[in-house]
Amino acid sequence: MAQYLKRGRDAATIADDDARIRATVEGILADIAKRGDTAVREMSEKFDNWSRDDYRLTDAEIRACLDQLTGRDLEDIKFAQAQVRNFAEHQKAALRDIEVETMPGVVLGHKNIPVQSVGCYVPGGKYPLLASAHMSVVTAKVAGVPRIITCAPPFQGKPAPAIVAAQHLAGADVIYCLGGIQAVGAMALGTESIQPIDMLVGPGNAFVAEAKRQLYGRVGIDLFAGPTETLVIADETVDAELCATDLLGQAEHGPTSPAILLTTSEKLARETIREVERLLTILPTAGIARTAWEDCGEVIVCADEEEMVREADRIASEHVQVMTRDPEYFLANMKNYGALFLGPRTNVSYGDKVIGTNHTLPTKKAARYTGGLWVGKFLKTVTYQRVLTDEAAVLMGEYCSRLCMLEGFAGHAEQANIRVRRYGGRNVPYATAVE
Repeated sequence: MAQYLKRGRDAATIADDDARIRATVEGILADIAKRGDTAVREMSEKFDNWSRDDYRLTDAEIRACLDQLTGRDLEDIKFAQAQVRNFAEHQKAALRDIEVETMPGVVLGHKNIPVQSVGCYVPGGKYPLLASAHMSVVTAKVAGVPRIITCAPPFQGKPAPAIVAAQHLAGADVIYCLGGIQAVGAMALGTESIQPIDMLVGPGNAFVAEAKRQLYGRVGIDLFAGPTETLVIADETVDAELCATDLLGQAEHGPTSPAILLTTSEKLARETIREVERLLTILPTAGIARTAWEDCGEVIVCADEEEMVREADRIASEHVQVMTRDPEYFLANMKNYGALFLGPRTNVSYGDKVIGTNHTLPTKKAARYTGGLWVGKFLKTVTYQRVLTDEAAVLMGEYCSRLCMLEGFAGHAEQANIRVRRYGGRNVPYATAVE
């Protein structure tokens, strides 16, 4: 049985926090729906100390942001976006339209049609997270989305140059400097100045995540997202410094970000706890990372790899870093995760920033039923059918008629019956089952 050397916050405390956030978001979204731009501007002034007549950035403002970056900065952004674009193109190539004659005279097919408009949120309150622009805008572009708008909050009182550059280079059609609930609410609900979109994507803080949850149904979303999560699976083949670094590297995302070590080595577990404490004395973002570690960090010792797989699937973490003698065992056997990082040479930061897989991933155990953002999320797979012969129409009609009447749907049955009469010459009584 798994042994806990450290536990995080209890579920009741987390539920109380979620309830407060839920109520706040509900009120703000209702205000945006009622008062539009006026409500958005008031909230931007209140939460970001940022106000202007039009939150859309002009071409001149975008160019000014690009001019603030060095040539190396721009090349680095382009390199990361090239990796994301390349992998997304390979993913799209794996999707294809199909058409097949399933039986004589019956043709079925499906088409992959891009969502027509997408709003991409790029978080930037504490850090200018330009990588989120790569993940959402570039991937939507590869999918063929014709209208892509982006929102990111101001950073230190003005548009964040690196975020704006990333949004522009990724191919955003319209860029707004607007953050928080007011940004995702305006994109989804529409205002006098912002045309509503069909789908809302991108990570954000707890309030942004809750806003997306409440807006789901009115618009599509990529997935329900919570705080960044990381799970490190390790054995004695690696050392405590590597484990602690990978835990804290994600804990710095925010004070509620879970960072969990799963290991078969109690020695490594205890050494990692000590190493975390040492690194927290020198890590520049220790103020956030320490709170996350103290409140949400866990250390679990398992008997063997099989038990580690069971525990990992129960946790269903967003990111799973595997550093064991046989990482492929976990690729073959794990079922619940957002993304796997196999072996000590890779790490979650590569996935977050540069390697090409998408970093918008399921959290809060959503990995049990969904994967992360990818090119397929921006495509609607829709079906169609043709019936080419009288014989096929009659055959389908006969089966359909009887099955509809079995359910009590007389009107449905008559849709079938009229075709049996028209194309088969049979005298079927109105709204009865074909005998």
